[in-house]
Amino acid sequence: MRLRVQGLVWVLGAAVATGLAVAVWAWSAQAWRAHLDRAWVAGVLLHGAVTRGAAVPDGVALHPLPPDHPANRQGSVPEAAPGVLVTQLSLLDPVPGAPGRATVLVRLHSPDLRYPVAEVAVANRPEAGLGNVARLLAGYCSDPSVFLRADGAPWIRVEAPGVWGCAAQPPDLRLWAALGLAAVLAIILSQVVEVSAAFSGFATALGASRPGSGAFPVQGPEELRRTVAAVNDYLAEERARLETRALVLSGVSHDLGTPATRLRLRTALIDDPALRTRFDADIDAMTGMIDSVLTYTRAEIGAEPVRELSLTALVESVVADWQDMGRPVSFEPPAAPELETRPGLFGAGSPSRVPVEAARRVLVRGRPLALQRAVANLIDNALKYGRRATVRLRATSDRAVIEVQDEGRALSPEDLARLTDPFTRGTNAGLAPGVGLGLTIVTTIAAQHGGTLDFEQRPQGLCARLVLARG
Repeated sequence: MRLRVQGLVWVLGAAVATGLAVAVWAWSAQAWRAHLDRAWVAGVLLHGAVTRGAAVPDGVALHPLPPDHPANRQGSVPEAAPGVLVTQLSLLDPVPGAPGRATVLVRLHSPDLRYPVAEVAVANRPEAGLGNVARLLAGYCSDPSVFLRADGAPWIRVEAPGVWGCAAQPPDLRLWAALGLAAVLAIILSQVVEVSAAFSGFATALGASRPGSGAFPVQGPEELRRTVAAVNDYLAEERARLETRALVLSGVSHDLGTPATRLRLRTALIDDPALRTRFDADIDAMTGMIDSVLTYTRAEIGAEPVRELSLTALVESVVADWQDMGRPVSFEPPAAPELETRPGLFGAGSPSRVPVEAARRVLVRGRPLALQRAVANLIDNALKYGRRATVRLRATSDRAVIEVQDEGRALSPEDLARLTDPFTRGTNAGLAPGVGLGLTIVTTIAAQHGGTLDFEQRPQGLCARLVLARG
């Protein structure tokens, strides 16, 4: 579905849900107001029926207790069953110029609650007070037993299930309306968050993508699908161009191999040793340049599969190869963390710290051959321009850093900034062999592994730092 259509559906859905919720809420509130008003009117009419013998309101039945009933004795009240909660109040009939006298006694027996009679607004007229009591009863679902006594007359049991009983209450749909509106809004919000997360996830994946990584999954709204498909097509075209470039260079390298071999054979026939040496050097430079360009192009493609590997073992093997050739290369492995041991249960032994050798392994996901080439290039540069190389490996939970320290002379910040440019060499290159692609290849490999290559000028020389992501 298109994002525009989704937005329209969300807006209309929110509007319809809000309208229905407001309508249900208003209807329910109106129904409850009418219910409470009917109860108030019934209470007012009930007061007249009890005190003046007026007509009994509809839905109300009066049952006077027999004169010999214990509740009708002087000062007695109807007894409640065990566990029943009792609420009692008096409605006064004020007489001008004289103290008020009790006109109606109200006694409520409820199995569920004591009624908050403090909320009853006692008006100047006692019938209005009894109407407020009826309104209070109608607001709770309890089915109470109501007893009234007027001016010393016998107690009267009042039955009015159609006025304040649970069955008389209208359905209160206000909570359901609020819950329904919240549910609809939650669904719409979840859809908005899902679409936003799809765009955000694609932006994050695109920013964290590495050369040679696969296509991005096509999902989400139609606009995002088109964008992802266009990006995938562009990446596929770029990869195809890189593969074509590598194929062309590979063919050129192969085709130049035969003339280079013939040139070497013919230079062997040159009697002048100095001239023959210069010819051999030119041929070596030519073939080396072609091989370097081919290596750089293959590194850009990143066709080697990714797998989990021990970076510690990889760096150790590369350093060992240089050491076998008698080159001044050393390796400082990451320090093993230590665990502190405690004395035994009965105090035997003493605290000590034991190194965890297994933690020396730095595991990463990467391309082994590419990483070997990157480390070898850094060591080769250090030996060319700094006489010796000291390799260190450091790691955190999300990054691994390979440092190659040399003992060469200091370079200016401008030279350091240009070291990774293709076919660019430092001012200290001198007569050292090379075409200026070694560090460019390392930078490409670092980018394939979610990292970077940077340099730090230290007192003892230049330090190249290859930073790799461990994820």
